[in-house]
Amino acid sequence: MAKNKRIAAAYASIERNKLYALKDAVALIRDNAKAKFDETVEIAINLGVDPRYADQMVRGLMSLPHGTGKTLRVAVFARGERAEEAKAAGADIVGDEDLAEKVQAGQVDFDRCIATPDMMALVGRLGKILGPRGLMPNPKLGTVTMDVKSAVTAAKSGQVEYRAEKGGVIHAGVGKASFSAENLLENIRAFVDTVQKARPTGVKGTYMKKIYLSSTMGPGIEVDIASVNAG
Repeated sequence: MAKNKRIAAAYASIERNKLYALKDAVALIRDNAKAKFDETVEIAINLGVDPRYADQMVRGLMSLPHGTGKTLRVAVFARGERAEEAKAAGADIVGDEDLAEKVQAGQVDFDRCIATPDMMALVGRLGKILGPRGLMPNPKLGTVTMDVKSAVTAAKSGQVEYRAEKGGVIHAGVGKASFSAENLLENIRAFVDTVQKARPTGVKGTYMKKIYLSSTMGPGIEVDIASVNAG
């Protein structure tokens, strides 16, 4: 009952059909995030793209100025010296055939997957498992690389992957409700700026249509895009 009252109060504090300035939206989210755990602050951006077309796909990795507040579990497919570098950099799981066997058995207990180029023949056979989970290493994202140290370090330091899903919507976590308002604002602005700069050449008309913010258990708040760009 207390949970229902809390959620009802959160929704009652939001004016429907109102565009909120970014600072006001962040303040509301932090005030309403009263769950027994540290809620994630999430952003959803509606883009004027059709990701079914290659020249309209929006996808990439970026590092938030203040991290995500979440510790990612990182798996690395590598051998020899590169495997040792991955372990030293803080990778949670490192292997080759043995790691592939675990994945095939359904043991996919990691949030980011990195591979050296020579491992991709092996990793490619795991596409049906890793692909639907958004975990397939990709050279364009920097997750197929010989520089596993930098890739692991970036993943551990608050790197966020973004990808336009069906309907052209991007979802991402941009921090925790316990973050200061200033840190959340900087993270959100950095994320939106990165997505804006990733505008595909094939997009015509309005690119960034709507932005919504919410916490894990809270209502969505539509943000005035101009207030995000205002800095």
